[in-house]
Formats: sequence, C-alpha cells, structure tokens
Amino acid sequence: MPEISRFFGIVIAMYWVEHGPPHFHARYGGYKVTIAIDSLTVLEGSFPPRVLGFVVEWASQHQKELAGNWEKARLNRALKKIAPLQ
Repeated sequence: MPEISRFFGIVIAMYWVEHGPPHFHARYGGYKVTIAIDSLTVLEGSFPPRVLGFVVEWASQHQKELAGNWEKARLNRALKKIAPLQ
C-alpha cells in the first residue's frame, strides 16, 4: 500500500486496485480507518477522536490532491506524496 503522507505518527496510504467510493486509509498504532475523500466520513474502522480530527483536518486541506491520487491509483500510476499536517 503506497504511503502518500505521514504526520504525528499517522500513516496515510492508498491502494492501487480499489473499488467503491474514492477513499484513503490511515494507520495509527494498532488503529486503522478508511475515509471517504468527498465527504470525509469514516467508512470503516476507528481512531481515537483527537487523531481522527487530525486526519480529517489534513484531508480537508488536500481533497483535490487525494482525488487526483485516487484517479492515478485506478490507472495503476505512481501516486504523488502529499504534504503532512503541520
């Protein structure tokens, strides 16, 4: 799973061969979550509330880049790194 960003111990990634609504994956410690790109809602999994807040804040700042990476992934192209939350 290609890593596209990392911040505060959170790893953001996107698979190449995915289906369903456009989404990305995040890992933090033993937690995993899948988040829809357009609505920024949790599709699967859970995170501690504060950590989820960081991920949603980051994603809201980078929705266009995430959508672009989703299209690249569907075409099996290299994904672009996205700046971390600061």
